[in-house]
Amino acid sequence: MSFGRSIIPEPLARQPWGVLLPLTALALFGATVLYSAAGGSLRPWAAMHFLRFLAFLAMAMMLARVRRDRFKQVAYPLYGGLMVLLVLVEAIGRIGGGSQRWLNLGFITLQPSELMKPAIVLVLARFYDALPPAVTGSWRALVPALALMALPAALVIIQPDLGTALAICFGAIVVIFLAGIPLRWFIGAGLAAGIAAPIAFFALLH
Repeated sequence: MSFGRSIIPEPLARQPWGVLLPLTALALFGATVLYSAAGGSLRPWAAMHFLRFLAFLAMAMMLARVRRDRFKQVAYPLYGGLMVLLVLVEAIGRIGGGSQRWLNLGFITLQPSELMKPAIVLVLARFYDALPPAVTGSWRALVPALALMALPAALVIIQPDLGTALAICFGAIVVIFLAGIPLRWFIGAGLAAGIAAPIAFFALLH
């Protein structure tokens, strides 16, 4: 063990500083831009920007310490719970800004669609982790994944919130691509989406 590592606490030394330092530099740059835009004042934007970054950085560092099998255990329950919340949004959700996106839980106002963005990545990673490699090129690797993506995306679109629905689909498609699904399927799906998107936009959002 080197002298440098011997004086640094092990939990601190294990952090991915190659990622954290550039992220921190980017957040500082953003805070500097906001500071300048506010006429040389930390309020109202720069201070809150950096405080949010620190809060999410702390959360990320805590999540990085969670064992991988824990994420596997919570993937499907988390997805199922958020699906229930998305259905509740349609039934009893609060309307604001022309859309019905929020649940008022008394102590907090929750937007389940935002939580679905990381949840869809987690549940699809769990799905492909359990899938035998031999079926990666078959419909068994694609149809269930598309169903997992389409259910929350459809509920979010009818809120209506097309931007968040597209973000959910994008996260899902990235995982599906990284799982090794044949490229020709993506080309076909892209053509179908290009045809369906204008129809969905005008039919569901107008």
